[in-house]
Amino acid sequence: MKNIQTNQYFYRSILEKLKKWIDRKEIFIIKGPRQSGKTTILKILKDWLISEKNVKEKNIIFITFEERDILDKFSLDPKEYIKSFIGNKNNEKLYFFIDEFQYLKNSGQILKMLYDIFENIKFIITGSSSLELTDKTDKFLVGRVFSFYLWQLNFEEFVKIKSEQLYNVYKEKTTRINNFIIHNKNFSFAKKDIFESDFEKLFQEYIIYGGYPEVVKSYDRETKKVILKNIYNTYITKDIIELLKITDYSKFKILVSILSAQIGNIINYNNLSQDTQIYFKELKRYLSILEETYIISFLTPFFTNKISELKKNPKIYFIDIGLRNYISSMLDDNIISRSDLGAIVENTIFCQLKLKEKEEDLYLVKYWRTSGRAEIDFILQKSKQMIPIEVKYSLFNSPKISRGFRNFIKEYKPEKALVLTKNYYDEIKINSTLVKFAPLWYL
Repeated sequence: MKNIQTNQYFYRSILEKLKKWIDRKEIFIIKGPRQSGKTTILKILKDWLISEKNVKEKNIIFITFEERDILDKFSLDPKEYIKSFIGNKNNEKLYFFIDEFQYLKNSGQILKMLYDIFENIKFIITGSSSLELTDKTDKFLVGRVFSFYLWQLNFEEFVKIKSEQLYNVYKEKTTRINNFIIHNKNFSFAKKDIFESDFEKLFQEYIIYGGYPEVVKSYDRETKKVILKNIYNTYITKDIIELLKITDYSKFKILVSILSAQIGNIINYNNLSQDTQIYFKELKRYLSILEETYIISFLTPFFTNKISELKKNPKIYFIDIGLRNYISSMLDDNIISRSDLGAIVENTIFCQLKLKEKEEDLYLVKYWRTSGRAEIDFILQKSKQMIPIEVKYSLFNSPKISRGFRNFIKEYKPEKALVLTKNYYDEIKINSTLVKFAPLWYL
């Protein structure tokens, strides 16, 4: 990929998946937040098709439904609009890239019709509202679509952009931890990490400003802040007002602001309703919209049939921590002194785990809390296995385990557990459970 200094393309892991299935007939739907890089991915894919697959440039058609004139023409007669690009190329493979597809009414029915009519066309569409795309396409496109998610830059992609050298170190160590989680392979690291300060610096930048590509491209604080402001304002005007027709957007913005102060907390719907003056039914709708437009995400509780475990409300996190920090007016370079540092780090780790769950279907992420307030940040469920994970962004001199962590291990007897620390490597056995300690940026 091209580098950050030339203001060009970033490495995105989704590309390998798109390339792998590109020769199949199924429609590609790329979902994700606004300004996460979906349009750029289409441009990179176009370049790759031309250079590596020898596709003629004129056989790749790029349109966006944010342009009203195009949307109007397409809506009036989709079949005729598509045919206008084909001409005498009925025997050639064509690629139609359609950006911001959620603006099209009856999109599922229309896309099914076009898929069935045009055998020689590969449709690749993007959308920034899962709510709109899913409702409009799922029931019409069963067996005809591959869905992909493009989020903001995750920490792996962020490291690769910043330093190829550090990425090599990161990739080796994160692979070991992932193999421990997924394949039960033990791992060991050197007690002293010579790159600790480098990764700490990168991690602190990431948890302040997040992973929006345009934010990562910018080097100064004020530019990053302006970009985050524009992203949020565009989201409000394009998704909330224009697309989803929310009229009382002032209450909506108050809700988002209150949520930004509650990351990592269990949602109290009654308190939220009172604080925002939003009726309960409308509140649930607003929360659903925030989730389906990739602003927030919910973490549901882990429980079995045990009465002592809470079986109620989810925890709340933001998909991009930089956007959250902007909304809460806490874009501060002095991250170490922040009163919400623990919540910010927990939110960041949640996103890393959640993205892997979404993209790779490797496990489910839950949290655990009992009526006695014993708590674990994250529980990974894979088949009948469960892996408790604690996040402790603090200095360790010896292995430390919380009461809740011990209680969970005693109750459920997992094979393995993970404590994510700031700088500490170690392992201990609690009964038959192997507990590993490792720096959280290698997750």
